[in-house]
Formats: sequence, structure tokens, C-alpha cells
Amino acid sequence: MGRAFEYRKATKLKRWGHMARTFTKLGKEIAIAVKAGGPEPENNPRLRAIIATCKRENMPKDNIQRAIKNAMGKDTSDYKEVTYEGYGPHGIAVFVDTLTDNTTRTVGDVRSIFNKFNGNMGTQGSLSFLFDHKAVFSFKKKEGMDMEELILDLIDFGVDDEFDEDEDENEITIYGDPKSFGDIQKHLEENGFEITSAEFTRIPNDLKEVTTEERATIDKMVERLEEFDDVQNVYTNMKPE
Repeated sequence: MGRAFEYRKATKLKRWGHMARTFTKLGKEIAIAVKAGGPEPENNPRLRAIIATCKRENMPKDNIQRAIKNAMGKDTSDYKEVTYEGYGPHGIAVFVDTLTDNTTRTVGDVRSIFNKFNGNMGTQGSLSFLFDHKAVFSFKKKEGMDMEELILDLIDFGVDDEFDEDEDENEITIYGDPKSFGDIQKHLEENGFEITSAEFTRIPNDLKEVTTEERATIDKMVERLEEFDDVQNVYTNMKPE
């Protein structure tokens, strides 16, 4: 397994420990997708992708349907995707993805946590060089499939030539250009692949070693950030255990 797979696996194990908050965040993503493309998954590629991720995260079907129904009566037009970044304790880079309808509230919440843990927020984009922004798709392997041929087909969409294979789950995970999310999804679907997860992520390219005590402090900061409803994901360049 590659560096990206191991980092994502460690991150997901922590997310699964906060299931209720994960469902809240996924519900917000469903609302945005429904507003943009309608409530019918078959006619809304982005919604199909989010539902696949919901199922991967064990979100009950009733919760998914309720989120779609509720989205029809909500005004999600003012939601904005905003990122915040900076250095947390012990010089660890922290990247925060948010989805908010009130940037003043959100930046205040995020800054308060940085300050509490003696961190420093930077300007937007100041730490982007430390993280690779990727569209990530996991899908079921097909018997007799040729991964080299599939990757060659997807190269034009900015898909990396390296991929991860999970033999236990019989799945392949690929990483590509976020701007090509829709094209990658369309290609996989048109070629009969069962997508089990589709998302955006940030993968650190310079992992930093920390002590057990330092890890505990950084984990606490991440947990506090994730408590805010506006925060979708928090990434660090701390090396996984």
C-alpha cells in the first residue's frame, strides 16, 4: 500500500470514531449536491458519488433519504467552500476544509482553536505546497480487468499512475485531479465499475514525526476543530502511528 492509502486509512479510523458528526457533514454535502443537480441520483452524478461515500461510511439509508428530502426545503445557495491553514502545536501543518454560510463565524471559530493551542493561522494558500489536493475514487475490482489499461484511459483526466489495491475489500483506489472529478466518475460508471467511495482529500507530501505527547496535543486540536458543524475535514502532516 502507498503513502496516500496509509494516511487516508489512519484519518478514516479517527473519523469513524465520530460517526454522528460525520453524518452531519455528509448531510450538508448532500444538500449542496441536491441544490445544484436535483434530488434524483440517476440524474445527479455528484449526488451519486456522495451517496456512495455515505454507504461506505455506514450512513443508514433512512438518513440519506431524509437528508435529500430536507435539502429540497433548504436555502443552500449561500454556502461557500473556504479553507483555513496554519501551523498548530509542535510545528505541525494544519489544513481545515469548511462549508459555511457565515465566513465571519467560521473564521472566528477556527482561529479560536489555533490560538488555544498556541498555533498560528496563515493566509489562504500559504501551506498548500505541503498537501496534494486529490479526487479519490474507490471501486470494486472486475474479474480480468487490466489496471494499466484503465490508468492509461484516465491519464488525460489527471489520474496518477500509482494506485492502491485492497485485497480484503476487493477494491482499487485511484487518485486524480480534483477538477476532473466528474469526468473520472463518468468514465468509471460508463465502464461498469461499482464506485464505493468518491471524495476530495488532501494528502501531506512531507510527513513529520512526533512524540506520543505531541501527538496527543495535536489530536486534541483536530478533535476541537471537528466539533464545529462548518468544518468538513481537518488534515495535518503528522506521520500516522
